[in-house]
Amino acid sequence: MSEITNFRGETRPAQDKSEIDQVVPALISRVGERVRKARERKGIPRRVLSDRSGVSPRYLAQLEAGEGNISIGLLQRVAVALDHRIEWLIGEEDPWTSDAVRVADLYRGATSSIQQAVLDLLAPQTPETQRAGRVCLVGLRGAGKSTLGSMAGKELGIPFVELNSEIESQSGMPVSELMALYGQEGYRQLEAQAIDRIIATHDSLILAVAGGIVAEPETYTNVLAHFHTIWIKARPDEHMARVRAQGDERPMAGNPEAMEQLRSILTSREALYGRSLAQLDTSDQTVDQSLASLITMVQERGFTG
Repeated sequence: MSEITNFRGETRPAQDKSEIDQVVPALISRVGERVRKARERKGIPRRVLSDRSGVSPRYLAQLEAGEGNISIGLLQRVAVALDHRIEWLIGEEDPWTSDAVRVADLYRGATSSIQQAVLDLLAPQTPETQRAGRVCLVGLRGAGKSTLGSMAGKELGIPFVELNSEIESQSGMPVSELMALYGQEGYRQLEAQAIDRIIATHDSLILAVAGGIVAEPETYTNVLAHFHTIWIKARPDEHMARVRAQGDERPMAGNPEAMEQLRSILTSREALYGRSLAQLDTSDQTVDQSLASLITMVQERGFTG
């Protein structure tokens, strides 16, 4: 007997034609029974279902009797008219009594953090496995995340990605325009989506994120779970000096309290940044010294595998 291999790579004997001939009528019967039951539970006459779906009453009668070999397109129209998912009508599990189907529906409507918690319970992974070889650098602007991340990526032979650049690439516009168009909330949604894409497409990389990502609980929790996080930190005066050295005078322009505000932001976020797996203080360090410390930390802790 021949064999078939499923999408998980499992091999099993192929069904012979007689078995397949039994499966098809059973499926047609199951679909008809499900359509009839769904219609009756909603109190919808067959004529009304016909009007809503565009499928003739005669054909619906044949379908419910297990005699109609309905096409996928028509069945989808019937499912929409009944306000059901099409898989409810064809799946082996009874959608009205199956816990698995109920859990699937609840999962679809849950937040990303709850979905992740469910996945962790059903398919537990060690934190190391979940984080793979992904490293994320967090911290305020001016700490050296982009500079050190880019140099470390080249040194270690792994990709370096700046989250804002990823967001701009996907959206086709600068972050400043995104903020003006969608506001802070819209930007945060794009940020969360970009994180999910990076997790799905990269098993090994160094990612640099904006300093404010820690203020978005769900997104930051996702980062902590799927990346080896390192807080790149520096003294407030060094943060400010580095930003100005990049030619950006905005933090100080017309704002004599800028330094005090910076200290306040650092203080308010200290506990959040402190949730990182490691910390690297770049104060009073040259770029080369900080880079050497970062590479040593990543290698000794096995962050990149």
